[in-house]
Amino acid sequence: MDNVISRFSTQTYKPPDRFGPYIFKANKYDKFPDEKGLKSSHIIGAILGASVFLLLLMIAGIYALKQKKRAERANDQINPFAKWDANQNSVDAPQLMGVKAFTFEEMRKCANNFSVANDVGGGGYGQVYKGILPSGQLIAIKRAQPGSLQGALEFKTEIELLSRVHHKNVVKLLGFCFDRGEQMLVYEYIPNGSLRDSLSGKNGIRLDWTRRLRIALGSGKGLAYLHELADPPIIHRDVKSSNILLDESLAAKVADFGLSQLVEEAEKANVTAQVKGTMGYLDPEYYMTNQLTEKSDVYGFGVMMLELLTGEIPIVNGKYVVKEVKMKMNKSKKLYDLQELLDTTIISTNENLKGFEKFVNLALICVDQEGVKRPSMNEVVKEIEYIMQHAGLYPNVDSAASSRTYDEASKGSGDLYRNNSFEYSASFPTTKLEPH
Repeated sequence: MDNVISRFSTQTYKPPDRFGPYIFKANKYDKFPDEKGLKSSHIIGAILGASVFLLLLMIAGIYALKQKKRAERANDQINPFAKWDANQNSVDAPQLMGVKAFTFEEMRKCANNFSVANDVGGGGYGQVYKGILPSGQLIAIKRAQPGSLQGALEFKTEIELLSRVHHKNVVKLLGFCFDRGEQMLVYEYIPNGSLRDSLSGKNGIRLDWTRRLRIALGSGKGLAYLHELADPPIIHRDVKSSNILLDESLAAKVADFGLSQLVEEAEKANVTAQVKGTMGYLDPEYYMTNQLTEKSDVYGFGVMMLELLTGEIPIVNGKYVVKEVKMKMNKSKKLYDLQELLDTTIISTNENLKGFEKFVNLALICVDQEGVKRPSMNEVVKEIEYIMQHAGLYPNVDSAASSRTYDEASKGSGDLYRNNSFEYSASFPTTKLEPH
């Protein structure tokens, strides 16, 4: 058997002749792809696969980027101050221009644990506390109560805006606190309280005619700066005597920007926006049209000028000072026959009320029903300067030593300006801005 297998494997076996020769016949393929076709299909497949992979990669990248931005926005809404360095100017807050971020603990120490003795006023937004920085500088800390807190982003926007406002007739923002759920604004301390306090006799300071002219001029300059020179320009929107503070020389400083709005935003504002302000000082055209302009501040300033004359708030026992002055004035008589309405303080001094009639005329132009007929604040300032010059006064001299008098109660207190004479008013901001 082994011999037979060996013969077949070595091909030495010789079959009989009748079997004939061995022939190999292969079956043909119907189709056999050539080499070129095979390579093209591979290339096309590879390209399609890579394209799909890159597309999926791009979609995943875009989605991840959007998720990251969404998370950042959410974090900014919760705490937009997270990237701000409280101890030095951070690249994330170049707009602050010297305004400092304080911690809650620093504010607590400055205000003696927010004691009653340091409480110098307040309103619906919260309280204002007198404080002392480690450097010895007196400050006013405006602390919002929980129910009046702004959104964090709006609070940040307001701080950025107020940090760019610098004028001698505007209260200066020194810093802020956004810590432990608290919102505080830190201002320079203004010792003599508000103009309203002086007119009402609350702080024991009596204002003669000359000093009232100077207060009108100073506050007018502060508003003119906000309208034309501030960057960006600002409409105060709540001009009134309680928002004009008096410093140690009784120089006027515009304060409380809680309702303020940028001029450019007011121009673009939807007419359905909510009207905000204080009754008695509120521009009737703004009230009717919902369109806020700088002339709305001019109206409030005109009402405040009449308030300087009467010593009373604009609306008393249902009577509106603008209407009362227009009804009772008689231009053919001395002082326009308005003695009955005038503050007894300026009448009792028997001083010559130089420029009185021109002052009344200017106030009435400011409270014209049509904003287009009212002057700009810059024009108002120039007119007050003219009135003072005509009266023999020097409008650029701020010293109040010669025109300032005090009640006996104030003189004997040992504290010339009294700690409790300081008070801010108005509400905590609901728009992009706040006090200054």
